[in-house]
Amino acid sequence: MGPLPLCVLLPVTVLAVVLAVTAEENAVEDDYTWPQWKVPLVRKRRTVPLSSPKFSARPQTELSGTCGIKCQLRVPASSLEDLEQFLSYETVYENGTRTYTSVSVQGLNEVTAWSRNVSSSSRHKREVYGTDTRFTISDKQYSTKYPFSTSVKISTGCSGVLVSPKHVLTAAHCIHDGKDYLDGVQKLRVGILKEKSRRGKGGKGRGGRGKGRRRKGDKDKEEVQEKEENDGKVERKGKGKGRKSRSRRSAEPDKPSFRWTRVKQTQVPKGWFKGVGDRLAADYDYAVLELKKAPKVKHMDLGVIPSLKKVPAGRIHFSGFDDDRPGNLVYRFCSVSEESNDLLYQYCDAKPGSSGSGVYIRLKEPGKKKWKRKIIGVFSGHQWVDVNGDGTQQDYNVAVRITPLKYAQICYWVHGDSSECHVA
Repeated sequence: MGPLPLCVLLPVTVLAVVLAVTAEENAVEDDYTWPQWKVPLVRKRRTVPLSSPKFSARPQTELSGTCGIKCQLRVPASSLEDLEQFLSYETVYENGTRTYTSVSVQGLNEVTAWSRNVSSSSRHKREVYGTDTRFTISDKQYSTKYPFSTSVKISTGCSGVLVSPKHVLTAAHCIHDGKDYLDGVQKLRVGILKEKSRRGKGGKGRGGRGKGRRRKGDKDKEEVQEKEENDGKVERKGKGKGRKSRSRRSAEPDKPSFRWTRVKQTQVPKGWFKGVGDRLAADYDYAVLELKKAPKVKHMDLGVIPSLKKVPAGRIHFSGFDDDRPGNLVYRFCSVSEESNDLLYQYCDAKPGSSGSGVYIRLKEPGKKKWKRKIIGVFSGHQWVDVNGDGTQQDYNVAVRITPLKYAQICYWVHGDSSECHVA
């Protein structure tokens, strides 16, 4: 058989190259695609009433004594009985009553085991590491649009994220210190950033009929209310200070404002409570707040990822309301330096107030080319960690990751029916 003509060889060569590139792209897409996890089922056993909380705890700006990633390597693996105790939970209602619900876990053996990933890295002892890389999202054109619009402000001074039309995921320490609920939780509220219009003065423009005057009055009340929550007090003494404050407000017409919604009930896992989780308490620093009224804001779904090493640049994102930038939404992204089954250590610059923010990543949906953001953790905040279990303290910025078991619990809290929570 003689040599093949060039006109035949070229198409064959091109086809081989295309097939090779396509195979490589598919392999990369598999790495950048949300994995499908079969999750265990968390079912209610029984609910019993408890005495009302004292609501006497004070907010914690940072946590200490946390048993960290390396410390937890020395802790024996939790039994099924232990896990069921950790995932049992308390519910506090808006009228101040409280219940305890015990749960059972089913199908745990069917969940793919997670590999334990630990890496080491040197750290600086500051909440902001080197140059501050945070971005203030002050323009309402962006702060009130997805994904930033899913970030909410908690009246106890923390942040949170909408994970359903009327459920907020936040850090447990934002409402409970491990012994008692924080003062203010009995009247807990959630603030949603809202758009403000420059129109409407004197009834002119869209809306008209004096709406602008009412909005201005509401604005003053909201800003005073917001300052009370951020600083704990409002300066009222001295005529000069008062005039300066009013002048500042009028000079900042685009300062963000919030639409506040009361919380109907809160749920906290018992693993967070002192004397229950003990060295594993940091793994259960999460809580869910159910709102009385659903805001008309798009929420962000939960996701489960076994390791962030295959995520583009190993990068996570989250937005919250840092105390040093009052009233403004602050966004940041960074790479994760260490991870375990339950915790993430990272370099994300953050200040108090950002605790409870939803940590998310962006991957492709299975079988689609569309990218989707999902919450894979809760930012716990700046913590002093017992590194090796010997009492030696080192500081980290820590996030609690969403595991299949935690996904099952949070999904059950949101839907009230574990049958809705088979796959993450």
